Amino acid sequence: MTAVPSTRPAPAGPAPGATAPGAGAARQAWRRLRRRPAALAAAGVLALLVLLALAAPLLAHLVGQDPNAFHDDLVDSARGGVPFGSFGDASAEHWLGVEPGTGRDLFTRLLYGARVSLLVALGATVVQVLVGIAAGLTAALGNRFVDAVVGGATDVMIALPGLVLGIALTAVVPADFPRPLLLVLIIGLLGWGGTARVVRAQTLSLRGLDFVEAARLSGRGRLAVARRELLPSLAAPVITYAAILLPANMVTEASLSFLGIGVKPPTPSWGQMLSGAQTWFLADPAYVLLPAGLLFATVLAFTVLGDAVRAALDPREAGRLRVGARKARTRTARTAPKGAGE
Repeated sequence: MTAVPSTRPAPAGPAPGATAPGAGAARQAWRRLRRRPAALAAAGVLALLVLLALAAPLLAHLVGQDPNAFHDDLVDSARGGVPFGSFGDASAEHWLGVEPGTGRDLFTRLLYGARVSLLVALGATVVQVLVGIAAGLTAALGNRFVDAVVGGATDVMIALPGLVLGIALTAVVPADFPRPLLLVLIIGLLGWGGTARVVRAQTLSLRGLDFVEAARLSGRGRLAVARRELLPSLAAPVITYAAILLPANMVTEASLSFLGIGVKPPTPSWGQMLSGAQTWFLADPAYVLLPAGLLFATVLAFTVLGDAVRAALDPREAGRLRVGARKARTRTARTAPKGAGE
């Protein structure tokens, strides 16, 4: 549940004597990001998925299917609830067929499952980032005692077996507590340690720079310095790390739901659908492959986009690209035949 900080270097902070990054750096990062076809393809996949998830109620109304409605007439009780026909009994009314045992429409359940998975992953990531920023800034700007206490708490949170502890916590929470909110709180509050460590390290490297010292000498308090000077400079590493956390949280939510402690049926989520489909894999692999394929594609798209964002926000990456382009132009000029440009 706790994401391990990436081994790749985080985007560097401003060089000594530099000012805090502004809109110019953001525009340069956007230009570098647009030059990566894989990042644009991943962003397109995610945009389509989010659009379909948001439009799930409208699409369910258009196809005339309730994702939680039973259709006993579409399953064969003599075969243990396996739907009639091949590929889940796909038809004009049920585009991807129906689930075994219940006959619920598979297409609309996949759409509603995307809503739950994305909502829990995004909410947990927001909680992790906010708590991690607060803890990291407190440790870096406080005295040695505060740094030791917050640092120790961070190490404890990173070392905790988050998935096992999350399973234990769900057992003591009242059954009527909203499960999506419970998953957001469990995943978020057990996974902020990595963000706190990243924020603390970046803050320690920034607080001695000229623009931070100038703000402190002007009489501003620590909170004002952190809000106006440090937070804008921390945006790049925090965004990069959040892009790593988001797909990890999706997998965590799917794992909890697969184990039966996430959202409760008939509310669909991809992990819960995988759990219910494992019995029917041999009868029709589509029951497993469809939610598993969507989960894989979503996590892969988030990972590719997150890596592209990291590279776009890293000024050292831009320097390497410029050096590579310069070397390529030099090689082209040396190998070009004489008189080719005449």
